[in-house]
Amino acid sequence: MFGRAHNIAVLLAAVVLLLAATALGFMLGSSSVSLPELAAWATGGEVTDAARAILANVRLPRVLAALLAGAALAASGAIIQAALDNPLASPNVVGVNSGAGLFVLLAAALVPGVLWLAPLAAFAGALVTALIIFGLSLGGGLSRLTVVLAGIAITTVFGAGMNTILIVDPDAYIGSANFLVGGLSGVLMADLGWPALYIAAGLVAAAVGAARLNILALGDETAHGLGLNVRAARMALLAVAAVLAGAAVSFAGLLGFVGLVVPHAVRFFVGHDNRWVLPVSAVVGAAFVVGCDLLARVMFAPYELPVGILMAFIGGPFFIYLILKNKGGGLD
Repeated sequence: MFGRAHNIAVLLAAVVLLLAATALGFMLGSSSVSLPELAAWATGGEVTDAARAILANVRLPRVLAALLAGAALAASGAIIQAALDNPLASPNVVGVNSGAGLFVLLAAALVPGVLWLAPLAAFAGALVTALIIFGLSLGGGLSRLTVVLAGIAITTVFGAGMNTILIVDPDAYIGSANFLVGGLSGVLMADLGWPALYIAAGLVAAAVGAARLNILALGDETAHGLGLNVRAARMALLAVAAVLAGAAVSFAGLLGFVGLVVPHAVRFFVGHDNRWVLPVSAVVGAAFVVGCDLLARVMFAPYELPVGILMAFIGGPFFIYLILKNKGGGLD
């Protein structure tokens, strides 16, 4: 168990990492902006028209989208892993992301052009999937790995549904190829208003529910003995995770493995107290996605790799490692 002073130091280090990643995200790309220009723009000083146009119209929505998506998906993953006591779970692994994506495409096909509908549809799809996974986790004494395999099957079915929509109505979602792999290149500030509100509310709810996650970690019988309605608490926490993941999917697409990799890395540094795991995961997740998006932009310049592909290269091997390490094990 790590002490409070240690965890505060880790949180501060994560914030410094986030600030550095954010600054680099604004500065680097196909057209670079210097640190003095970035500082002048941020403080309302004099900058060239070219630098102002790049920072305000290109870098700002993209970096903000990466920050929001990273924080939301990392916190969502931490909640799902703790609520299900399953180290292999994350929004993309158990199908929450795919459920959100399917409902986003359905909304785009049936009611095109309504910006505020996308995050609501994403939440609905994520919640439906969370309910399915919750039901599976309760029934039949299924192993953790079996629940994950069921989530992968759900992801496959929902993926088929998304492809069907795009074949029947190719114009349902502009930039659908980027959406299906997860990418931030086409995000506009107009896309972020409603999702940002949902993510902010979800992060607050996650912080409030962190103590209940700690009680759930003691085991269902102990938690019930302490007066916690176990099923209601677990479902409420999974609903919060669905809000976070769904809001991120609504503008960032099917970004994978943020909610798997980041919470495990954070627990290595701060332990298993979710009052620390959740906020540190949100900060590290934001920095992680900003950093990955930056690498995806500059690694193969002038070509750009969708950030979801880069994350798959990172997350896939890590997922295999977890399967080999945690055969029926706990979150350690």
